[in-house]
This record gives sequence, C-alpha cells and structure tokens, in this order.
Amino acid sequence: MKTSRHGARRLTGLALASISMTVALAACSGSGGGDAAEPSHDSAGVDADVPVSEREAGRSPAEADGSLRDTASTSGRASGGSAPEPRARAVISKGTVSLTADDVGTARQDVQRVVDARDGAISEEQTETDEDGELSYTRLVVRVPAESFGATMTALEGVATFRTSDRGSEDVTTEVIDNDVRVRAQQASLTRVEALLARADSLKEIIWIESQLTQRQAELDSLRSQQAWLSDQTSLATITVDITRAPEEAKAAEKEDDGFLAGLAGGWKALSATATTLATVVGALLPFLAVGLLVGVPAWLVVRRSRARRRTVAVGEP
Repeated sequence: MKTSRHGARRLTGLALASISMTVALAACSGSGGGDAAEPSHDSAGVDADVPVSEREAGRSPAEADGSLRDTASTSGRASGGSAPEPRARAVISKGTVSLTADDVGTARQDVQRVVDARDGAISEEQTETDEDGELSYTRLVVRVPAESFGATMTALEGVATFRTSDRGSEDVTTEVIDNDVRVRAQQASLTRVEALLARADSLKEIIWIESQLTQRQAELDSLRSQQAWLSDQTSLATITVDITRAPEEAKAAEKEDDGFLAGLAGGWKALSATATTLATVVGALLPFLAVGLLVGVPAWLVVRRSRARRRTVAVGEP
C-alpha cells in the first residue's frame, strides 16, 4: 500500500515537472518570436525614417537628375492630360498708318484724342523739327485694347491726309496654351526639388540639388517672362502712326496770291526759265562749235591760199 502511494506521488511530481517545462519552453518560444518580429519592425522603421538623400546616396547625380526629370515629366503629363478648358483665341494685332499734314503738331493732338477715346496710350514717340523749331515729322507707337483695333485704325486714317496703311494679325492660341502648361509643370518640378533640398544631409548632395534648383528656377523665370509678353501682346494691339509735314511747294501753291507781286514773281520765273533754256542750248552747241573751228579754220586757210595763187597766175599771163 505504501508502495502504490509512493508511486502515485512520483507520477504526480513527474507530471508537474513536465507541465512546468512545457510552459517554460512555450514562454521562451513566444519571447524569441517576439524578438525576431521586433527587429523586422525596427528595420522597416529605420528605412522609413532614412532621408531621401541617404536612400539616393548610392546613385550618381545623373541617375538622381533623371529621377527628377521623370518626376517633372509625370507632373507635366498629369497637368496636361486633363481635358483643356475652352478659351478665347489669342491674337496679336499690329498695324501702321502713314499721314501728311500742314500742321504736324495739330495732327499729333488729334491722334492723342483718338487714342484716349479708346482707352489706349502712346508708348513711344519720335519727333523732328525744322530750322524754325516747328514739328516736321513725328512717329507714334500706339497701344489700344485688342477688341478696338479695327475701329482705331479707321479713326486714325481720317486724322490727316491719308497716304498708306497696313494691318495684320497672328493667332498664337496654341503657343499660349503650351506656355501655360509648361509653367505649371516647371512649378511642380521646382517644388519637388525644394523638398529634396530640405531633406539633404550631406554637402555633396546639397551642392548638387542647389544647382538643379537654380537651373529649374531660371527655366521657370524664362517661361514666366514669355507668358507675360504673350499676355501683353494679345491683350493690347500695336499701331504705328507716321505723320509728315506736307511739302513746301504744295503749301506755297495753295497760299499764292494774285496781283502785281504774283505777276512779277511769275515773269521772273519765266525769264529765269528762258535764260536756263538758252544756256542749255549754248552749252549743247559749244562742243560742236569747237570742233568746227579746229577743222574749219585750217580748211579755210588752205582754200584762201589756193585762190590767191590762181589770181597771181591769171595776172601774169599776157
């Protein structure tokens, strides 16, 4: 009986020992699995926290530059891939008007009135004066709203005596749209380069990214300058106006008076014209007269001597 009780206690002790070992192994296994999983999580966290500049440190500047260009290209495609909004045609209008006037200053004031009536402005002006200080020529470059280009040209042609005019237009709608898309794409590219610069942590990377930033900023400034020029040219038409003073001969003929002085002036002009004609005739005949003298005088002398000899022979005969 004692033997069976002792055996039961021994079996119970072995069972408890086995259970304790099983629990210990399970705990070790769980702890080991947790430790293995935690490093994996930490590794992922380290990769996520590593700056972009460090992850790209292994790449050459050319490869990184290609990545930036791909990013800008993708941004450009994204901005340009959307359906374009309908927009009005962009047209550059230019014209020229040539006029003559007895009083250039008055005609210039009339041009100013026409321009002011259409909310325009004179952007350039070039003038010339005569010996008396009076205006003899003026050249004006006029800028008016594009929608009033035709009406302004017609009004300017009637300011003074009309000579010639020319007008033309160029459709630049496609160029304006393309420039706007390029500006947006370049702005997106510049923003991404600035983000890379903020996360750079080595001098080499900072210098390289700054050079890319400078290049893209210059390209953006050039595109914006072209965009501003297109906006100015399409919103305002350009008209060049030339005003020349009428010739003095025509003005004198218009202001000529009748009477004694007019007759005297007319007679003097007629006499001058006659004298000029006679002088012209004499000048034309003079070369022939010189040649005639050179040839005729010797011939006349030969003939005269021949006649004198004949007379001498005739007198000597019985």
